[in-house]
Amino acid sequence: MNLILQALKSAAVSPSDIDAIAALAGGKAEALDGARVPGANAWRVPGVTPNDALKASIDAASLAAGLDYAFVDPARKLADFRLVAMDMDSTLITIECIDEIADMQGLKPQVAEITEAAMRGEIEFNESLTRRVALLKGLDAAALQRVYDERLQLSPGAEDMLKAIQAAGLKTLLVSGGFTFFTDRMKTRLGLDYTHSNTLEIADGKLTGKVVGDIVNAEEKRATVERVCREIGAQPSQAIVMGDGANDLRMMGISGLSVAFRAKPVVRAQADVGLNFVGLDGILNLLG
Repeated sequence: MNLILQALKSAAVSPSDIDAIAALAGGKAEALDGARVPGANAWRVPGVTPNDALKASIDAASLAAGLDYAFVDPARKLADFRLVAMDMDSTLITIECIDEIADMQGLKPQVAEITEAAMRGEIEFNESLTRRVALLKGLDAAALQRVYDERLQLSPGAEDMLKAIQAAGLKTLLVSGGFTFFTDRMKTRLGLDYTHSNTLEIADGKLTGKVVGDIVNAEEKRATVERVCREIGAQPSQAIVMGDGANDLRMMGISGLSVAFRAKPVVRAQADVGLNFVGLDGILNLLG
């Protein structure tokens, strides 16, 4: 296996930290061609045999040094995959849309507290979404457009990652416990192939505090990845799945490569790859 280390070019990473982590892995670091990720520096330590103890050591040392790391099969290529499936809130985009909608009601702290607990896996997702949406009852629906226009930003590296995978012929899926108002706009803006999310009920121009139809929870996210894979004639093992919260773990668990992006500890612990410092395009340095 190769050990890949990455950091933003703007980060002050010490060469001695790179050498020390390479020594932990029993090898020497060599610069990796980072042309695919212009905003990052990357290094490769070839011929590493990972085990639990080594992973724990590398994890601690990399976190302290401000580096992302991954153990990757050097033979694995981007072309081995057929689909990239992404969570939306705090993964493809930097915000939690429902928290920002709640801010229009002066209720962001209450809603954000429930959001955080759900993402840590402390509250069942259906309950958390139902409780949060209920707090939005009576809000003018125009607040959704304000959130999109004024607060929604793509996560670092998102556009470069999408351009690269689309150029390679992979399909894209945005599957979210958030809302169709935002996923529909992301689909158009970024040229995504598939989206699936929740629909907020609106009556007389105001939010009713309810969701229309079944909730897109962890199980529905997993089922959606499986359904899209069937539609494109692929196996889930040919999917790269990215997420940040406990609600993403089931779909990440069936993937060929799971990516935890700026994720909660429970998610980082179970993912194949964690990106804590570089952008979403950091996955490009892991696949030939």
